[in-house]
Amino acid sequence: MARELTQEEMATADAMIARARAAMEEIKDYDQEQVDRLARALGWNCGNETTFLRIAQMGVDESGIGDRAGRAGKRFKILGVLRDALRGKSVGVIEEDTAKGLTKIAKPAGVIASLIPTTNPELTPPVTGIYAIKCKDAVIFSPHPRAKKTTFEMVRVMRETLAKLGAPRDIFQCVENPSIPMTDYLMAHCDLTMATGGKPMVQAAYSSGKPAYGVGAGNATMVIDADADIDEAAMNSRISKTSDFGSGCSADGNLVIHSAVYDAMKAALIREGGYLCNAEEKELLAKALWKEDGSRRIETVAIAAQRIAEFAGFTIPDDRKFLMVEQDEIGKEHKFSGEKLSVTMALYKAADFDDALAKVRAIYEVGGKGHSCGIYSFNEEHILRHAENAPVSRVMVRQPQSKANAGSFENGMPMTSSLGCGIWGGNITNENVSLKHYMNVTWVARPIPMDRPSDEELFGEFYNTEVM
Repeated sequence: MARELTQEEMATADAMIARARAAMEEIKDYDQEQVDRLARALGWNCGNETTFLRIAQMGVDESGIGDRAGRAGKRFKILGVLRDALRGKSVGVIEEDTAKGLTKIAKPAGVIASLIPTTNPELTPPVTGIYAIKCKDAVIFSPHPRAKKTTFEMVRVMRETLAKLGAPRDIFQCVENPSIPMTDYLMAHCDLTMATGGKPMVQAAYSSGKPAYGVGAGNATMVIDADADIDEAAMNSRISKTSDFGSGCSADGNLVIHSAVYDAMKAALIREGGYLCNAEEKELLAKALWKEDGSRRIETVAIAAQRIAEFAGFTIPDDRKFLMVEQDEIGKEHKFSGEKLSVTMALYKAADFDDALAKVRAIYEVGGKGHSCGIYSFNEEHILRHAENAPVSRVMVRQPQSKANAGSFENGMPMTSSLGCGIWGGNITNENVSLKHYMNVTWVARPIPMDRPSDEELFGEFYNTEVM
Protein backbone atom coordinates (compact mmCIF):
# COMPACT_ATOMS: atom_id res chain seq x y z
CA MET A 1 0.00 0.00 0.00
CA ALA A 2 1.41 3.41 -1.03
CA ARG A 3 2.29 5.77 1.77
CA GLU A 4 0.37 9.01 2.28
CA LEU A 5 1.61 12.45 1.34
CA THR A 6 3.42 14.16 4.19
CA GLN A 7 2.55 17.66 5.34
CA GLU A 8 6.02 18.79 4.32
CA GLU A 9 5.56 17.43 0.78
CA MET A 10 2.15 19.08 0.50
CA ALA A 11 3.57 22.43 1.63
CA THR A 12 6.45 22.10 -0.85
CA ALA A 13 4.10 21.31 -3.74
CA ASP A 14 1.69 24.11 -2.86
CA ALA A 15 4.57 26.59 -2.72
CA MET A 16 5.87 25.46 -6.11
CA ILE A 17 2.44 25.82 -7.70
CA ALA A 18 2.02 29.29 -6.17
CA ARG A 19 5.42 30.39 -7.51
CA ALA A 20 4.54 28.97 -10.93
CA ARG A 21 1.31 30.96 -11.08
CA ALA A 22 3.11 34.12 -9.97
CA ALA A 23 5.74 33.60 -12.68
CA MET A 24 3.02 33.15 -15.31
CA GLU A 25 1.46 36.42 -14.20
CA GLU A 26 4.78 38.18 -14.79
CA ILE A 27 4.95 37.09 -18.44
CA LYS A 28 1.24 37.23 -19.28
CA ASP A 29 1.74 40.30 -21.49
CA TYR A 30 4.76 38.95 -23.40
CA ASP A 31 4.20 39.12 -27.15
CA GLN A 32 5.11 36.51 -29.76
CA GLU A 33 8.57 37.97 -30.34
CA GLN A 34 9.41 37.85 -26.65
CA VAL A 35 8.39 34.21 -26.13
CA ASP A 36 10.15 33.21 -29.34
CA ARG A 37 13.32 34.82 -28.02
CA LEU A 38 13.04 32.82 -24.81
CA ALA A 39 12.46 29.63 -26.81
CA ARG A 40 15.59 30.26 -28.91
CA ALA A 41 17.65 30.87 -25.79
CA LEU A 42 16.39 27.65 -24.21
CA GLY A 43 17.10 25.74 -27.40
CA TRP A 44 20.69 26.99 -27.49
CA ASN A 45 21.55 26.69 -23.81
CA CYS A 46 20.05 23.20 -23.49
CA GLY A 47 20.78 21.89 -26.96
CA ASN A 48 24.32 23.06 -27.65
CA GLU A 49 26.63 20.10 -28.04
CA THR A 50 28.78 20.77 -24.97
CA THR A 51 25.98 21.21 -22.44
CA PHE A 52 23.77 18.44 -23.78
CA LEU A 53 26.65 15.95 -23.91
CA ARG A 54 27.58 16.72 -20.31
CA ILE A 55 24.06 16.31 -18.97
CA ALA A 56 23.15 13.39 -21.23
CA GLN A 57 26.14 11.38 -20.04
CA MET A 58 25.30 12.37 -16.49
CA GLY A 59 21.88 10.79 -17.07
CA VAL A 60 23.37 7.49 -18.24
CA ASP A 61 25.80 7.40 -15.34
CA GLU A 62 23.14 8.21 -12.77
CA SER A 63 20.44 5.82 -14.01
CA GLY A 64 22.64 3.02 -15.31
CA ILE A 65 20.40 2.90 -18.40
CA GLY A 66 21.39 3.77 -21.95
CA ASP A 67 24.43 4.27 -24.12
CA ARG A 68 26.90 6.81 -22.75
CA ALA A 69 28.63 7.19 -26.12
CA GLY A 70 25.44 7.59 -28.11
CA ARG A 71 23.02 9.38 -25.76
CA ALA A 72 24.16 12.82 -26.97
CA GLY A 73 22.73 11.99 -30.40
CA LYS A 74 19.29 12.81 -29.00
CA ARG A 75 20.10 16.53 -29.03
CA PHE A 76 18.77 16.80 -32.59
CA LYS A 77 15.30 16.55 -31.07
CA ILE A 78 15.78 19.87 -29.24
CA LEU A 79 16.72 21.52 -32.53
CA GLY A 80 13.70 20.02 -34.25
CA VAL A 81 11.31 21.03 -31.49
CA LEU A 82 12.66 24.57 -31.64
CA ARG A 83 12.19 24.58 -35.42
CA ASP A 84 8.56 23.48 -35.11
CA ALA A 85 7.85 25.84 -32.22
CA LEU A 86 9.22 28.87 -34.07
CA ARG A 87 7.09 28.07 -37.11
CA GLY A 88 3.87 28.16 -35.09
CA LYS A 89 1.86 31.00 -33.58
CA SER A 90 1.09 30.81 -29.88
CA VAL A 91 0.19 34.33 -28.72
CA GLY A 92 -2.99 36.22 -29.59
CA VAL A 93 -4.64 35.45 -32.95
CA ILE A 94 -3.16 32.24 -34.32
CA GLU A 95 -5.59 31.47 -37.15
CA GLU A 96 -8.28 33.22 -39.19
CA ASP A 97 -10.79 31.71 -41.61
CA THR A 98 -12.67 34.54 -43.28
CA ALA A 99 -14.93 32.22 -45.27
CA LYS A 100 -16.24 30.64 -42.06
CA GLY A 101 -16.00 33.83 -40.03
CA LEU A 102 -13.71 32.16 -37.48
CA THR A 103 -10.80 33.56 -35.50
CA LYS A 104 -8.75 31.46 -33.08
CA ILE A 105 -6.96 33.06 -30.14
CA ALA A 106 -4.29 31.19 -28.15
CA LYS A 107 -4.10 31.32 -24.38
CA PRO A 108 -1.85 29.48 -21.90
CA ALA A 109 -2.80 26.00 -20.72
CA GLY A 110 -1.60 26.93 -17.23
CA VAL A 111 0.73 25.21 -14.80
CA ILE A 112 1.91 21.89 -16.23
CA ALA A 113 3.06 18.89 -14.23
CA SER A 114 5.68 17.17 -16.39
CA LEU A 115 6.56 13.59 -15.47
CA ILE A 116 10.06 12.72 -16.65
CA PRO A 117 11.06 9.15 -17.61
CA THR A 118 14.32 7.60 -16.52
CA THR A 119 15.24 7.06 -20.19
CA ASN A 120 15.14 10.76 -21.12
CA PRO A 121 15.98 12.78 -18.00
CA GLU A 122 17.94 15.33 -20.00
CA LEU A 123 15.79 15.52 -23.15
CA THR A 124 12.19 15.73 -22.01
CA PRO A 125 12.60 18.91 -19.87
CA PRO A 126 13.86 21.19 -22.70
CA VAL A 127 11.41 19.67 -25.20
CA THR A 128 8.53 20.38 -22.83
CA GLY A 129 10.07 23.71 -21.84
CA ILE A 130 10.35 25.09 -25.37
CA TYR A 131 6.72 24.32 -26.19
CA ALA A 132 5.58 25.56 -22.78
CA ILE A 133 7.39 28.91 -22.89
CA LYS A 134 5.99 29.49 -26.39
CA CYS A 135 2.52 29.30 -24.86
CA LYS A 136 3.42 31.17 -21.64
CA ASP A 137 2.85 28.10 -19.47
CA ALA A 138 4.78 27.26 -16.32
CA VAL A 139 6.14 23.74 -15.74
CA ILE A 140 6.89 21.77 -12.60
CA PHE A 141 9.09 18.82 -13.51
CA SER A 142 8.77 15.63 -11.49
CA PRO A 143 11.84 13.52 -12.27
CA HIS A 144 12.27 9.78 -12.05
CA PRO A 145 14.05 8.95 -8.78
CA ARG A 146 16.78 7.06 -10.64
CA ALA A 147 17.70 10.14 -12.68
CA LYS A 148 16.60 13.05 -10.48
CA LYS A 149 20.00 14.78 -10.34
CA THR A 150 20.20 14.83 -14.13
CA THR A 151 16.76 16.33 -14.57
CA PHE A 152 17.44 18.85 -11.81
CA GLU A 153 20.64 19.94 -13.57
CA MET A 154 18.90 20.43 -16.91
CA VAL A 155 16.12 22.41 -15.26
CA ARG A 156 18.77 24.51 -13.50
CA VAL A 157 20.19 25.43 -16.93
CA MET A 158 16.66 26.30 -18.10
CA ARG A 159 16.03 28.50 -15.05
CA GLU A 160 19.31 30.36 -15.48
CA THR A 161 18.52 30.89 -19.15
CA LEU A 162 15.27 32.66 -18.24
CA ALA A 163 16.94 34.73 -15.54
CA LYS A 164 19.61 35.98 -17.96
CA LEU A 165 16.86 37.37 -20.17
CA GLY A 166 14.95 38.97 -17.32
CA ALA A 167 12.19 36.35 -17.18
CA PRO A 168 11.18 34.67 -13.89
CA ARG A 169 13.12 31.51 -13.07
CA ASP A 170 10.02 29.92 -11.57
CA ILE A 171 8.45 29.40 -14.97
CA PHE A 172 10.42 26.15 -14.64
CA GLN A 173 10.81 24.28 -11.37
CA CYS A 174 11.97 20.78 -10.49
CA VAL A 175 11.03 18.56 -7.57
CA GLU A 176 14.24 17.76 -5.67
CA ASN A 177 12.96 14.72 -3.78
CA PRO A 178 10.38 13.01 -6.00
CA SER A 179 7.92 10.48 -4.61
CA ILE A 180 4.72 8.88 -5.85
CA PRO A 181 2.52 10.78 -3.34
CA MET A 182 4.20 14.08 -4.30
CA THR A 183 3.74 13.42 -8.01
CA ASP A 184 0.11 12.42 -7.50
CA TYR A 185 -0.52 15.64 -5.59
CA LEU A 186 1.05 17.78 -8.31
CA MET A 187 -0.99 16.09 -11.02
CA ALA A 188 -4.18 16.71 -9.04
CA HIS A 189 -3.42 20.40 -8.47
CA CYS A 190 -1.71 21.55 -11.67
CA ASP A 191 -3.80 22.44 -14.72
CA LEU A 192 -2.40 19.83 -17.09
CA THR A 193 -0.14 16.78 -16.88
CA MET A 194 2.36 15.67 -19.51
CA ALA A 195 3.01 12.03 -18.63
CA THR A 196 5.92 10.54 -20.54
CA GLY A 197 6.84 7.21 -19.03
CA GLY A 198 5.56 3.79 -18.06
CA LYS A 199 2.00 2.51 -17.88
CA PRO A 200 1.52 3.08 -14.11
CA MET A 201 2.59 6.71 -14.48
CA VAL A 202 0.20 7.32 -17.35
CA GLN A 203 -2.68 5.61 -15.55
CA ALA A 204 -2.03 7.77 -12.48
CA ALA A 205 -2.08 10.88 -14.66
CA TYR A 206 -5.44 9.94 -16.16
CA SER A 207 -6.78 9.25 -12.66
CA SER A 208 -5.68 12.61 -11.26
CA GLY A 209 -8.92 14.41 -12.05
CA LYS A 210 -7.11 16.89 -14.30
CA PRO A 211 -6.47 16.83 -18.06
CA ALA A 212 -3.46 14.77 -19.09
CA TYR A 213 -1.56 13.80 -22.19
CA GLY A 214 -0.11 10.33 -21.81
CA VAL A 215 1.81 7.86 -23.93
CA GLY A 216 1.46 4.14 -24.51
CA ALA A 217 3.77 1.15 -24.56
CA GLY A 218 5.71 0.36 -27.71
CA ASN A 219 6.39 -2.87 -29.57
CA ALA A 220 7.66 -1.49 -32.85
CA THR A 221 7.24 -4.00 -35.64
CA MET A 222 8.68 -3.64 -39.13
CA VAL A 223 7.57 -5.45 -42.28
CA ILE A 224 10.37 -6.26 -44.74
CA ASP A 225 8.60 -6.70 -48.08
CA ALA A 226 9.83 -8.77 -51.01
CA ASP A 227 10.98 -5.66 -52.91
CA ALA A 228 12.78 -4.04 -49.97
CA ASP A 229 16.27 -2.61 -50.29
CA ILE A 230 17.78 -5.19 -47.94
CA ASP A 231 20.97 -3.30 -47.16
CA GLU A 232 19.00 -0.14 -46.32
CA ALA A 233 16.50 -2.09 -44.21
CA ALA A 234 19.24 -3.85 -42.27
CA MET A 235 21.21 -0.65 -41.68
CA ASN A 236 18.15 1.26 -40.49
CA SER A 237 17.09 -1.63 -38.27
CA ARG A 238 20.52 -1.58 -36.63
CA ILE A 239 20.42 2.20 -36.17
CA SER A 240 16.96 2.05 -34.63
CA LYS A 241 17.61 -1.00 -32.44
CA THR A 242 20.92 0.19 -31.02
CA SER A 243 20.00 3.85 -30.38
CA ASP A 244 20.62 4.36 -26.65
CA PHE A 245 20.81 0.56 -26.32
CA GLY A 246 17.14 0.13 -27.28
CA SER A 247 15.77 2.21 -24.40
CA GLY A 248 13.15 3.90 -26.58
CA CYS A 249 9.68 2.51 -27.15
CA SER A 250 10.18 3.06 -30.88
CA ALA A 251 13.23 0.81 -31.20
CA ASP A 252 12.64 -2.03 -33.67
CA GLY A 253 11.46 -5.00 -31.64
CA ASN A 254 10.13 -7.33 -34.32
CA LEU A 255 10.97 -7.77 -37.99
CA VAL A 256 8.37 -9.60 -40.07
CA ILE A 257 10.30 -10.63 -43.17
CA HIS A 258 8.90 -11.87 -46.48
CA SER A 259 10.12 -15.41 -47.14
CA ALA A 260 11.59 -14.35 -50.50
CA VAL A 261 14.15 -12.14 -48.75
CA TYR A 262 14.34 -13.76 -45.30
CA ASP A 263 17.78 -15.32 -45.66
CA ALA A 264 19.21 -12.24 -47.35
CA MET A 265 17.84 -9.98 -44.64
CA LYS A 266 19.18 -12.22 -41.89
CA ALA A 267 22.63 -12.14 -43.49
CA ALA A 268 22.49 -8.36 -43.90
CA LEU A 269 21.57 -7.93 -40.22
CA ILE A 270 24.56 -10.04 -39.24
CA ARG A 271 26.78 -7.82 -41.41
CA GLU A 272 25.35 -4.83 -39.56
CA GLY A 273 26.46 -6.27 -36.23
CA GLY A 274 23.61 -8.57 -35.26
CA TYR A 275 24.26 -11.75 -33.27
CA LEU A 276 21.88 -14.62 -34.04
CA CYS A 277 21.25 -16.65 -30.91
CA ASN A 278 21.00 -20.40 -31.16
CA ALA A 279 18.21 -22.32 -29.40
CA GLU A 280 20.12 -22.71 -26.14
CA GLU A 281 21.20 -19.06 -26.08
CA LYS A 282 17.66 -17.96 -26.86
CA GLU A 283 16.40 -19.80 -23.80
CA LEU A 284 19.09 -18.22 -21.62
CA LEU A 285 18.33 -14.81 -23.11
CA ALA A 286 14.65 -15.11 -22.23
CA LYS A 287 15.55 -15.75 -18.59
CA ALA A 288 17.87 -12.74 -18.64
CA LEU A 289 15.18 -10.41 -19.97
CA TRP A 290 12.16 -11.62 -17.99
CA LYS A 291 11.59 -12.90 -14.47
CA GLU A 292 9.62 -16.08 -13.82
CA ASP A 293 6.47 -14.03 -13.21
CA GLY A 294 6.84 -12.48 -16.68
CA SER A 295 7.93 -9.02 -15.54
CA ARG A 296 10.91 -7.33 -17.17
CA ARG A 297 14.27 -7.52 -15.41
CA ILE A 298 15.52 -3.97 -14.84
CA GLU A 299 19.13 -5.26 -14.82
CA THR A 300 19.04 -5.91 -18.58
CA VAL A 301 17.07 -2.87 -19.75
CA ALA A 302 18.99 -0.69 -22.23
CA ILE A 303 22.49 -2.09 -21.78
CA ALA A 304 25.07 -3.31 -24.30
CA ALA A 305 24.55 -6.65 -26.04
CA GLN A 306 27.70 -8.07 -24.43
CA ARG A 307 26.44 -7.24 -20.94
CA ILE A 308 23.08 -8.89 -21.65
CA ALA A 309 24.82 -12.02 -22.93
CA GLU A 310 27.09 -12.09 -19.89
CA PHE A 311 24.09 -11.77 -17.59
CA ALA A 312 22.40 -14.58 -19.51
CA GLY A 313 25.41 -16.87 -19.24
CA PHE A 314 26.94 -16.91 -22.71
CA THR A 315 29.44 -14.77 -24.59
CA ILE A 316 29.30 -12.93 -27.92
CA PRO A 317 32.05 -11.24 -29.94
CA ASP A 318 32.98 -7.68 -29.03
CA ASP A 319 31.90 -6.34 -32.43
CA ARG A 320 28.29 -7.49 -32.07
CA LYS A 321 25.85 -4.59 -31.54
CA PHE A 322 22.47 -6.32 -31.06
CA LEU A 323 20.93 -9.71 -30.41
CA MET A 324 18.51 -11.58 -32.66
CA VAL A 325 16.23 -14.56 -32.10
CA GLU A 326 14.22 -16.41 -34.70
CA GLN A 327 10.62 -16.65 -33.60
CA ASP A 328 7.54 -18.48 -34.85
CA GLU A 329 5.10 -18.23 -31.96
CA ILE A 330 3.14 -15.09 -31.12
CA GLY A 331 1.18 -14.56 -27.92
CA LYS A 332 1.40 -13.15 -24.43
CA GLU A 333 2.98 -16.38 -23.24
CA HIS A 334 5.74 -15.93 -25.87
CA LYS A 335 7.71 -13.03 -24.42
CA PHE A 336 9.83 -12.35 -27.48
CA SER A 337 6.71 -11.20 -29.34
CA GLY A 338 6.28 -8.32 -26.87
CA GLU A 339 8.28 -5.20 -26.02
CA LYS A 340 11.88 -5.99 -25.14
CA LEU A 341 13.42 -2.63 -24.08
CA SER A 342 16.87 -3.76 -25.09
CA VAL A 343 19.07 -4.42 -28.09
CA THR A 344 17.10 -7.62 -28.74
CA MET A 345 15.15 -8.22 -31.93
CA ALA A 346 12.78 -11.02 -32.93
CA LEU A 347 12.76 -12.24 -36.55
CA TYR A 348 9.60 -13.73 -38.11
CA LYS A 349 9.38 -15.35 -41.53
CA ALA A 350 6.19 -14.52 -43.44
CA ALA A 351 5.06 -16.84 -46.21
CA ASP A 352 3.76 -13.88 -48.23
CA PHE A 353 2.54 -10.33 -47.71
CA ASP A 354 -0.88 -11.41 -46.45
CA ASP A 355 0.83 -13.63 -43.88
CA ALA A 356 2.99 -10.66 -42.84
CA LEU A 357 -0.14 -8.59 -42.21
CA ALA A 358 -1.66 -11.38 -40.13
CA LYS A 359 1.51 -11.66 -38.04
CA VAL A 360 1.54 -7.90 -37.46
CA ARG A 361 -2.03 -7.99 -36.16
CA ALA A 362 -1.17 -10.88 -33.85
CA ILE A 363 1.93 -9.13 -32.50
CA TYR A 364 -0.06 -6.03 -31.58
CA GLU A 365 -2.49 -8.18 -29.64
CA VAL A 366 0.48 -8.98 -27.41
CA GLY A 367 1.40 -5.34 -26.86
CA GLY A 368 2.11 -1.98 -28.42
CA LYS A 369 -1.33 -1.16 -29.82
CA GLY A 370 -1.59 2.46 -30.84
CA HIS A 371 2.13 3.16 -30.90
CA SER A 372 3.90 2.59 -34.20
CA CYS A 373 5.16 0.29 -36.90
CA GLY A 374 6.98 0.54 -40.19
CA ILE A 375 7.62 -1.03 -43.54
CA TYR A 376 10.44 -1.41 -46.03
CA SER A 377 8.71 -1.56 -49.39
CA PHE A 378 8.42 0.42 -52.61
CA ASN A 379 4.97 -1.00 -53.35
CA GLU A 380 2.55 1.82 -52.51
CA GLU A 381 -0.41 -0.58 -52.39
CA HIS A 382 1.41 -2.71 -49.82
CA ILE A 383 2.43 0.35 -47.80
CA LEU A 384 -1.18 1.49 -47.54
CA ARG A 385 -2.48 -2.01 -46.83
CA HIS A 386 0.02 -2.31 -44.01
CA ALA A 387 -1.05 1.07 -42.63
CA GLU A 388 -4.74 0.11 -42.83
CA ASN A 389 -4.02 -3.25 -41.19
CA ALA A 390 -1.92 -2.20 -38.20
CA PRO A 391 -3.68 -0.78 -35.09
CA VAL A 392 -1.12 2.00 -34.65
CA SER A 393 -0.94 5.79 -34.74
CA ARG A 394 2.10 6.15 -36.98
CA VAL A 395 3.75 4.14 -39.77
CA MET A 396 7.30 4.92 -40.88
CA VAL A 397 8.20 4.03 -44.45
CA ARG A 398 11.84 3.07 -45.12
CA GLN A 399 13.15 4.92 -42.06
CA PRO A 400 14.90 3.99 -38.80
CA GLN A 401 11.89 3.78 -36.53
CA SER A 402 13.35 5.18 -33.32
CA LYS A 403 14.84 8.14 -35.20
CA ALA A 404 11.68 8.93 -37.18
CA ASN A 405 8.51 8.35 -35.11
CA ALA A 406 8.90 11.42 -32.94
CA GLY A 407 9.89 13.59 -35.87
CA SER A 408 13.09 13.89 -37.88
CA PHE A 409 14.56 16.37 -40.32
CA GLU A 410 13.72 13.92 -43.09
CA ASN A 411 9.99 13.45 -42.50
CA GLY A 412 7.03 15.65 -41.67
CA MET A 413 6.16 14.24 -38.25
CA PRO A 414 5.96 16.91 -35.53
CA MET A 415 9.04 16.87 -33.30
CA THR A 416 8.35 15.67 -29.77
CA SER A 417 9.47 13.36 -26.99
CA SER A 418 5.89 12.23 -26.25
CA LEU A 419 4.00 9.93 -28.60
CA GLY A 420 0.26 9.68 -28.09
CA CYS A 421 -1.12 6.21 -28.81
CA GLY A 422 -4.79 7.02 -29.19
CA ILE A 423 -7.69 5.04 -27.84
CA TRP A 424 -5.81 1.82 -28.68
CA GLY A 425 -3.14 2.74 -26.15
CA GLY A 426 -5.46 4.32 -23.58
CA ASN A 427 -4.48 7.88 -24.57
CA ILE A 428 -6.60 10.91 -25.38
CA THR A 429 -4.61 11.69 -28.55
CA ASN A 430 -2.81 9.64 -31.17
CA GLU A 431 -0.73 12.61 -32.31
CA ASN A 432 2.84 13.56 -31.56
CA VAL A 433 2.36 15.86 -28.55
CA SER A 434 3.57 19.26 -29.74
CA LEU A 435 2.85 23.00 -29.65
CA LYS A 436 -0.92 22.89 -30.04
CA HIS A 437 -1.26 20.60 -27.03
CA TYR A 438 0.27 23.25 -24.74
CA MET A 439 -2.39 25.91 -25.24
CA ASN A 440 -6.03 26.73 -24.77
CA VAL A 441 -7.77 28.13 -27.84
CA THR A 442 -10.73 30.50 -27.91
CA TRP A 443 -12.88 30.36 -31.05
CA VAL A 444 -14.54 33.58 -32.20
CA ALA A 445 -17.46 32.98 -34.60
CA ARG A 446 -19.08 35.75 -36.66
CA PRO A 447 -22.28 35.53 -38.71
CA ILE A 448 -21.81 34.19 -42.24
CA PRO A 449 -24.28 33.67 -45.12
CA MET A 450 -26.61 30.75 -44.49
CA ASP A 451 -24.83 27.43 -45.01
CA ARG A 452 -27.73 24.99 -44.94
CA PRO A 453 -28.09 22.40 -47.71
CA SER A 454 -31.57 21.56 -48.93
CA ASP A 455 -33.34 18.52 -47.51
CA GLU A 456 -32.98 16.84 -50.91
CA GLU A 457 -29.18 17.27 -50.77
CA LEU A 458 -28.94 16.02 -47.20
CA PHE A 459 -31.16 12.95 -47.42
CA GLY A 460 -30.37 11.98 -51.01
CA GLU A 461 -32.22 8.89 -52.21
CA PHE A 462 -34.04 8.56 -48.86
CA TYR A 463 -35.80 11.94 -49.11
CA ASN A 464 -39.60 11.65 -49.12
CA THR A 465 -39.55 7.86 -48.98
CA GLU A 466 -41.89 5.91 -46.74
CA VAL A 467 -41.40 6.76 -43.07
CA MET A 468 -41.43 4.27 -40.20
